[in-house]
Amino acid sequence: MNIILASTSTLFGGTYLHYLKDEIIDLYKGIDEIIFIPFARPGGISHDEYTDKARFFFAALEIKVRGLHEFEDHIKAINDAKGYFTGGGNTFMLVKTLHENGLMDVLKSNIGNGKAYLGCSAGSNIAGINMKTTNDMPIVYPPSFNCMELVPFNINPHYLDANPDLKHNGETRETRIMEFLTQNNIMVIGLREGNWIRRIGDRITTEGAEQTRIFEQHKTPYEVDPGTVL
Repeated sequence: MNIILASTSTLFGGTYLHYLKDEIIDLYKGIDEIIFIPFARPGGISHDEYTDKARFFFAALEIKVRGLHEFEDHIKAINDAKGYFTGGGNTFMLVKTLHENGLMDVLKSNIGNGKAYLGCSAGSNIAGINMKTTNDMPIVYPPSFNCMELVPFNINPHYLDANPDLKHNGETRETRIMEFLTQNNIMVIGLREGNWIRRIGDRITTEGAEQTRIFEQHKTPYEVDPGTVL
């Protein structure tokens, strides 16, 4: 496989995908056109508006972007594509759309056969075993929580450490993930902003500027450095 699973598309104070530019160039080396999957629709924007946002960034890399929604036959478009990018937004909406249109397994098969894939936020969630560690509200009801299993764990994008200065009495992100582990024996990768997972073939590593937090059932959460092989 050849995939990047990023916590976010945009760092605070930065521009869209800029911090991942060099990694994206490497990911899509030799590719001049990709399919963008806009179904997560952040903030409810249109598929066209979301695709245009991705198209603007990739134009500087001389990579053409076409939105999956622009094709009459979505399955054929995925099968014919050279590479893929799934943007962030609401994971429930994204997973619902992919399952209801029979696209989840088709996308999984193509990526498993080596086609390049970039996911950000919700687009990273769908690369895990299931979507149960998303931070998103269930604004729609997908027929299944199962995802592509491109990696043998779940991802929690935008992972936040507890901040005692906020005087917040509600559950922390860590608490929520530990609750998940009482019912699911699945490793969870807490991806802080600016971090990503890189998979090349069978090698899976944590990358980025920050340490990555790992959660496993019956274990104390622990940190790993950038470049750690999972």
